[in-house]
Amino acid sequence: MGLRGEKITISRRSRMKRWMIRVTTTVIVWTCVMQLTALGEMWGPRVLNGWPSCFTPFDSPLFVKPSREQEERALVVEKIVLPPKRIYRNNGYLMVSCNGGLNQMRAAICDMVAIARFLNVTLIVPELDKTSFWADPSEFQDIFDVDHFINSLRDEVRILKELPPRLKKRVELGMIYSMPPISWSDISYYQNQILPLMKKYKVVHLNRTDARLANNGLPLKIQKLRCRVNYAALRFTPQIEELGKRVIRMLRQNGPFLVLHLRYEMDMLAFSGCTHGCTSEEAEELTRMRYAYPWWKEKVIDSDLKRKDGLCPLTPEETALVFRALDIDRNIQVYIAAGEIYGGHRRMSALTAAYPNVVRKEVLLEPSDLRFFQNHSSQMAALDYMVSIECDIFVPTYDGNMAKVVEGHRRYLGFRRTVLLDRKLITELVDQYSNGSLGWEEFSSSVKAAHENRMGMPSKRVVIPDRPKEEDYFYSNPQECLLRPDEPSVL
Repeated sequence: MGLRGEKITISRRSRMKRWMIRVTTTVIVWTCVMQLTALGEMWGPRVLNGWPSCFTPFDSPLFVKPSREQEERALVVEKIVLPPKRIYRNNGYLMVSCNGGLNQMRAAICDMVAIARFLNVTLIVPELDKTSFWADPSEFQDIFDVDHFINSLRDEVRILKELPPRLKKRVELGMIYSMPPISWSDISYYQNQILPLMKKYKVVHLNRTDARLANNGLPLKIQKLRCRVNYAALRFTPQIEELGKRVIRMLRQNGPFLVLHLRYEMDMLAFSGCTHGCTSEEAEELTRMRYAYPWWKEKVIDSDLKRKDGLCPLTPEETALVFRALDIDRNIQVYIAAGEIYGGHRRMSALTAAYPNVVRKEVLLEPSDLRFFQNHSSQMAALDYMVSIECDIFVPTYDGNMAKVVEGHRRYLGFRRTVLLDRKLITELVDQYSNGSLGWEEFSSSVKAAHENRMGMPSKRVVIPDRPKEEDYFYSNPQECLLRPDEPSVL
């Protein structure tokens, strides 16, 4: 026992000695480091050069001002800070199938986010239309930055890329309640009719989602959320953004540019039945196309009557006359935001003769740049949308969905100039000028007078009770979200 106790005592002394050596060594090393740091460049080792210590004064050369690149990187990090998640009791899952072209679907997505928010449900990333005339196979993530969409709205609504596995399996087995909501409904319809279905079935699928939320009479929170989704959350993919910005830079290098949304494409003419200026063969071709699509319900159309009522897109020839009458500089770049113009060079000749600097994205970009966008009409439309937002003057020849949504976006960005053509008056004036009953000076002054207050300035959105289809569209004039030029900024 004595020998064993002696060994234990020796072991304890050894451990104590090692501990003392470690402590002493640490103190010596730390002292050396502090001394070298204090001596700086004269005595310190090179590895310490440029390292500020906690004792270094802020005006010391050791504190080097960060480079611009470092500052920008820090700003980027700051920008991607996510808003806090909104915590709420989930009432179910909302699936959405949009219909129509890019901007028709864009507005529907904004509406569905607002509806999901006020029903306290989880929104599944919307499905885009693949069966319309354009037959575009693009998914949501092919056009919009899906992660930004989800993350930027996390303080308002929970959005998932797909249903949870258990519910997804139920949907695949057909166990889902699907319906088209009633058009132009206010939020009470969704609270009283749709919410009980959500609680009962857990998953509700809404199809045909265009124009399903009212323009007016909604709480301010809903209107502002629609704007937030449209102008902040729905950002295009990095590929589309990069290419769109490149087109804008190319145009800017050559001076001011005008975007002409010349809605004179085959599908629009067939759908509307507008054949003014077409040959008899072209008119027959357009009629056959209209009958070929069963969802275009109106088949027999009086083209002349429709044009006189201002319900036809302006022709390229009429557009050229209007531009000249408005004294638009003939040397300005005219960017055509549209698909293939029906009639080709023959119909475009009057416009290109009057305005020789007509360009398109297909001319500005290399075929390789657009290779991945071919046969994807919504992605091509996204490029045109970006250019339309940034141009000096935007002129739509028809009040379709793109014209309306771009108009509203340009209002939101500071009431940028948008020429809202009075097509009914224009066709009347053009006919009078063409038959010689109206001289050029009188024609020009009449066109100018008619459009003096139609340049996208602040205006009150028209409300027509019980006739929501005829009143001004929310997305063309989201007045609840706009800051008038004469109002002081709160920022």
